[in-house]
Amino acid sequence: MAFTPGGLQSGAPKEVRPLTPEEQKKLEEARHLAEEKTTLEEERVYRKGKVTIRDLIAPAAMEITPSYIKVGDVFCRTMFVMTYPRYLTIGWFAPIINMNTSLDISMFFYPVKSEVILKQLKKKVGTLEAQINSDQDTGKPRDPVTETALRDVEGLRDSLTQGTERFFQFALYVTFYAKSKDELDRISGDLETMFGSKLIFSKRVFYQAEQGFNSTLPLGRDELMITFNMNSSPIAASFPFISSELSSDSGILYGINRHNNSLIIFDRFSMQNANAVVFATSGAGKSYAIKLEVLRSLMLGAEVIIIDPEYEYKHLSDAVGGTYVNVSLASESKINPFDLPRPVGEEQSSEDVIRNAVIVVKGLLRIMLGQLTSAEDSLLDRALLETYAKKDIVPGVDLTKVAPPTMQDLAEVLEGITGGGDMLIRLKKYTEGTFAGLLNSPTNVEIKNKLVVFSVRDLEDELRPMAIYTIVNHIWNTIRSERKRRILVIDEAWWLMRHEDSAKFIHALVKRCRKYYLGVTTITQDVNDFLASPYGMAILTNSSLQLLLKQSPAAIDLVQKTFMLTQGEKYLLLESGVGEGIFFAGAKHAAIKVVASYTEDQLITSDPKQLLEIEQAKKEFGDSNKPA
Repeated sequence: MAFTPGGLQSGAPKEVRPLTPEEQKKLEEARHLAEEKTTLEEERVYRKGKVTIRDLIAPAAMEITPSYIKVGDVFCRTMFVMTYPRYLTIGWFAPIINMNTSLDISMFFYPVKSEVILKQLKKKVGTLEAQINSDQDTGKPRDPVTETALRDVEGLRDSLTQGTERFFQFALYVTFYAKSKDELDRISGDLETMFGSKLIFSKRVFYQAEQGFNSTLPLGRDELMITFNMNSSPIAASFPFISSELSSDSGILYGINRHNNSLIIFDRFSMQNANAVVFATSGAGKSYAIKLEVLRSLMLGAEVIIIDPEYEYKHLSDAVGGTYVNVSLASESKINPFDLPRPVGEEQSSEDVIRNAVIVVKGLLRIMLGQLTSAEDSLLDRALLETYAKKDIVPGVDLTKVAPPTMQDLAEVLEGITGGGDMLIRLKKYTEGTFAGLLNSPTNVEIKNKLVVFSVRDLEDELRPMAIYTIVNHIWNTIRSERKRRILVIDEAWWLMRHEDSAKFIHALVKRCRKYYLGVTTITQDVNDFLASPYGMAILTNSSLQLLLKQSPAAIDLVQKTFMLTQGEKYLLLESGVGEGIFFAGAKHAAIKVVASYTEDQLITSDPKQLLEIEQAKKEFGDSNKPA
């Protein structure tokens, strides 16, 4: 034995006791925990020197005050709704959503079991009925407030019992942003006024600015928990599914959204069809709006064809290097209505081509000759087939190697047919008489430019429907020959809607143009005549875009009924200024103001005074550049 300062110690080695399973398990857990701590520490050290996306987008600092938060240089404040009125109109939230400021809106819904709320409502009914009976026993006058509350509670009980309504605790928070404290206070006042106009009591957060900010972040976390008892119907009226935004990622600028000053950017070819209608009274700016669309569409590579009844597009055509075709009795530009269709990309027999040509020409002749009897119609059909056969245009022939007939050929055929004398007499006015120079010559007009304008200003009113019909048919034949992104503008379309055959032709064009990558724009100031035609209404329903500018009092009721406008929208159209109205795109619509730049305005203006000033400036510029 040996003595040591610490006590007795045996010289023999100490025997080691084996670990129990429990002790071994604890030892393994301790070792695993130590390894995890080491790994986490290494990860922490690594991440400390790593820059993440969160670090890049996070503000430099956040200042939290009792009533607002300053995130970087931006001030933000949250408001919450405390109470609601007895009745909420659908869309009451729309003016707030469409405010011209950045808003974050959060809605939280906490379902309440129907049996729980029914118990409470039963107690409430008992209290209200006792109050009413007590008033009757004491001879007090009836209280309308108590009676109304009883009816409301009974109605809600019935709805909850039947399952047509659910009950919720509803929370509504709005966070808004500003660049300064003064602007933040101004927006706060505007919001409180808007809520107050709907009899809704709102409050600003106080000592809960951070909780309010977090509650409107896209985290789904309600840190304010300020709720109001509400059933399904008024909650549905609060849904923010009302927006006046009409902006897309591509397209052209149509104008400014008058609801919130946002831009209305739209691509008409992104809709189910690219057709549009424009209704407006004279001087409302319809031609101005369309010329602006044409100019901007040209910049995006679209080809545009215009039928101009009033010489309004000449200045624009000259500015962009377009082709301006003046169709008149004295003009050298001629279009033959007997031209054959030139389909491309589809198999079509020569017999079908001839049949389509006969149908189109017969529609024109009905406009020219007036009302036809059944016998005359049948006779005219036979005469047209013989007229084409006269030029070797018969089934089975290569139609690319034949020249189409003219109106004179038809007159000669009618002269040789028994019973065609009366129609021949009426037709001679267009072959030998006053109007002989319009529809009785081979076609010498080609559509090869990016912008082609057909003018019919110099034609008599009697000839305009026939000329426009012939022009549209010629354009349609050209369009079918090659698929391109094109827009066809038919100004003063009511000229065509007055005749059934021409209206039917335009309707067929509007229905079929989509597969040829064409968008048809019909413009009219005579809304009553246009919509009175059954084809006019069909054209409207086949147009995804509609532009309503200022309307006359005589037409506003029909427009309101057709477009299902509210009273507010009706008065907006009556009181709109030049270039102001309502823009429809599919199911969406918004109030619009057409706005052009200075250069665009100089190219597209229709103001006579402004046009005279431009012409004078051009003349002065030309005189100044002449050599002395």
